[in-house]
Amino acid sequence: MASKACQSSAYVPLPFLIPRLVLRNAPQRGIKSISKVRPNRFNRGQNLPLLETTTAAALERRSLTTPLRTGALATKKGMTAMYDPDGRRFPCTVLQMDRVQVVSHKTRQKNGYFAVQVGSGLKHPRNVTRPLLGHYAENKVSPKRHLVEFKVKDESGLLGIGEIIGASWFQEGQYVDAKANSRGMGFAGGMKRHGFSGQGASHGVSLTHRSMGSAGQSQGGGSRVYPGKKMAGRMGGHQVTTQNVKVVKVDEEKGLVVLHGCIPGPEGCLVKLSDAIKKPWPNIPTKLLEANPTTDPLSATT
Repeated sequence: MASKACQSSAYVPLPFLIPRLVLRNAPQRGIKSISKVRPNRFNRGQNLPLLETTTAAALERRSLTTPLRTGALATKKGMTAMYDPDGRRFPCTVLQMDRVQVVSHKTRQKNGYFAVQVGSGLKHPRNVTRPLLGHYAENKVSPKRHLVEFKVKDESGLLGIGEIIGASWFQEGQYVDAKANSRGMGFAGGMKRHGFSGQGASHGVSLTHRSMGSAGQSQGGGSRVYPGKKMAGRMGGHQVTTQNVKVVKVDEEKGLVVLHGCIPGPEGCLVKLSDAIKKPWPNIPTKLLEANPTTDPLSATT
């Protein structure tokens, strides 16, 4: 029995005779990260292509959210109310389109993108600068009070220069996005501008009931006020977009477009209307079926 035990122990190597295993590809812990560097932090998926920085790639990425046709300009006339078939009363906004006309084009070959320049209203030539007056004369369009550019997806959305866009450009039941400058309220405090709750009405608060309070820490924050800090300042007077507004009624003869609900801006402000980007594109031709002939008041005089 002893000989068998000695014989079996002879096959077991001693611990100090076992060669040391060296892992050549083992990760070395250190200051640098051992994980693979991602090529771009905006696309972390498996089969996503790298984002390119060319103009063509940028236009391709925006192709799904770029409207197929141009928008229009209108003036806010006020608000009223209407009744639905069930007898329920709902508020609506009345907009009027005043001599909306295509002034110029922006093309991919010349400007890098497709857009339609639209003007509305009427302005006396003596109140227009000479470079802009030459721009109108070149396109044979009368000077406009407002001039706005609307981007379109491709060349099929470019209307002919001089064509008039009426209220029938929008159909009843479709959804639009309305952009306008909000009503300016002047200099406002923190409670009115940002909805701060203010400080206590009593219990040690003296003459600072509506004040903002601290603007930031001292030593820990670098002894400065961080950018974007909500403070008192000018309130309103900036562009606001109201999305998915339903068109209730259209009057082509009077140039009226009635929208459901309210939109930003005071009465008389300029409103930019375009097809809603968060709704399916309406089944409407991108070009006018019959171009309205340019009348004498809308044509530029040579």
